[in-house]
Amino acid sequence: MNWKTDLRASDLDADMRLELTCRLCGAVRSLPAEAILARRGGAMLYLDQVEARARCRQRGCNGPMRLALLRTGDASGFVGGIA
Repeated sequence: MNWKTDLRASDLDADMRLELTCRLCGAVRSLPAEAILARRGGAMLYLDQVEARARCRQRGCNGPMRLALLRTGDASGFVGGIA
């Protein structure tokens, strides 16, 4: 089990973006979560199913894509310590 098999497309916020990287040619594209949600039945797909269906759009490639979540929020470092 990993995060792709645990999360459905309906669990994502509409403003989140997914990054798809081609495993063959290395082309990268960004996909908004609302594009998946707009498709019929897209909200019920798990993210591993989205990744399995995604194909590269570069001319002549059509390779499989690797899915990653893009975080647009602020990052915070570790602020705890040993007490």
